[in-house]
Amino acid sequence: MKGFGLLLVLGVFLLTMTGCVSNMFPGGPTPAGYIVTNVTAPSQALAVAVDPAAKATKKGSATSGAVLGLIAFGDSSVNAAMADAGITKVHHVDYNINSILGGIWLGMTTIVYGE
Repeated sequence: MKGFGLLLVLGVFLLTMTGCVSNMFPGGPTPAGYIVTNVTAPSQALAVAVDPAAKATKKGSATSGAVLGLIAFGDSSVNAAMADAGITKVHHVDYNINSILGGIWLGMTTIVYGE
């Protein structure tokens, strides 16, 4: 019975280390911790065109989240972040990922800079 418990714990650990704890977030691979992740990185997967002439005078953000991979909520789109600050020209976009215990809580914030 003791061996079965160890096998069960190992199986659950291996299962949680696949898929849900992937480090493939918008913009490519980012560091991901199994216990806690709090990473901000530049986004290269943009839904809007970047204007290199735009200045980063405004900052808007939009957040979405998920609990246990069962309930997801929010709008972390680039358009929602632009609307948050009244941005019409995008200078650049970053994103922030927060995760606790491999996805018990997962949050994503899109941060848009522009004018």
